[in-house]
Amino acid sequence: MEPVNPELRYRKLWLAIGYFLIALVIFLSLTSKPVQIDTGLPYQDKLLHALAYFVLTSWFMQIYHSRHQVIGWLMFFLCFGLLLEYLQGFDPKRYSEVGDMVANALGVAAALVLSRTRVRFMLVRFERYITG
Repeated sequence: MEPVNPELRYRKLWLAIGYFLIALVIFLSLTSKPVQIDTGLPYQDKLLHALAYFVLTSWFMQIYHSRHQVIGWLMFFLCFGLLLEYLQGFDPKRYSEVGDMVANALGVAAALVLSRTRVRFMLVRFERYITG
């Protein structure tokens, strides 16, 4: 892992998108009328949880590369997933599931694995591509 964060020309935009994604996950996790998606896949709910936390964590791993920031974001998203799942239990139309907590954590873990590869520079490469 590199000791410094990459130079991103549109860092504020990427952060705004990331914070929007966090707000979206909060809304979707705590709304009394959750979005129903039927993919026909077994355990699709768990797959969607893992995918959401993979995307969130991966997004911030594109922006932050220093060791302490990576650890901070990993801890944040692990706790975030646990907290939101716990809070769902307070809504009579929703319930809290340990399986969802595990799926959230697996999404975070998958993002960590990917962040150890060259894929962590995807935003940097994208910026270079669009700016010539």
